[in-house]
Amino acid sequence: MRIDDEIHSKFEDNYQKAVINIAFTDGWLRNTFNCHFERHNLTQQQFNILRILRGQYPKPATVNLLKERMIDKMSDASRIVDRLVQKEMITRCTNNKDRRAVDIRISEKGLETLAIMDEEFKTKDFVKNNLTDEEAGLLSDLLDKLRG
Repeated sequence: MRIDDEIHSKFEDNYQKAVINIAFTDGWLRNTFNCHFERHNLTQQQFNILRILRGQYPKPATVNLLKERMIDKMSDASRIVDRLVQKEMITRCTNNKDRRAVDIRISEKGLETLAIMDEEFKTKDFVKNNLTDEEAGLLSDLLDKLRG
């Protein structure tokens, strides 16, 4: 459905329309994905941190590395780490070489949860009916261009 029909609005120009459409689509994607995260008692930010840690595995990460790589830069990474430790999805321990640093690793439970989610939830399933692979690549390139 077109953004004009979806929100019943007139736009000043195509630039405004594009920005509003991106914001609307962000909300649509978040709402679509939330049900998949909720099944595993996770938030989108927690899922994001688990994916970052799986990419690092078996090497540890620091909170600063997580902050740099998170999609939502406004999230409180330390608080999210605390919640994932409570859920036993990740482990946190003092770095042997630098006692001021904390090493964060994904746990077996975290890896298992992501493996289950990978089977249940394929990102392309949400867009492949509306975009070809080529169009998805073009959209991604345009979004990269927008961010400069």
